[in-house]
Amino acid sequence: MTKIYIDADACPVKEEVYRVAERYQLTVIVVANQYINIPMSPLFKMEVVTGSFDAADDWIVEHVENGDIVITADILLANRCVEKSARVIGHKGDEFTEDNVGSAVANRELMQNLRHMGEIKGGPAPMDKKARSKFLGTLDQIIQSLKKTGKLK
Repeated sequence: MTKIYIDADACPVKEEVYRVAERYQLTVIVVANQYINIPMSPLFKMEVVTGSFDAADDWIVEHVENGDIVITADILLANRCVEKSARVIGHKGDEFTEDNVGSAVANRELMQNLRHMGEIKGGPAPMDKKARSKFLGTLDQIIQSLKKTGKLK
């Protein structure tokens, strides 16, 4: 059965995921370094991980399976999950795939180097309604695709 994993520490689309998961009756596992309030539902589970900086990422990679969905803005986590044949969506609705995750990792490294050298300041643009809408559209498209391939029951 397909599960949705949320890399939750800084995820701005948790509420959207909960609504979609309830509609499709999908299990959501919220993974974070500290407890986060989640809606009371037998479909939703909170997994608090302790340890290293990447403990949540490591936990997700250890448990994710082919056909699961991962919600994360962490490109390195996205890469690891794509390697395990999971479907991965960034918070702004972009899906990470085998075809594009390598260039996303390379771009991340470039931007990190430019920030380190002081060439770029600030971070990504804040979430807006358009990005939330794109995220919801991508999530629904992935769920429909999993249904068609029989991976979602």
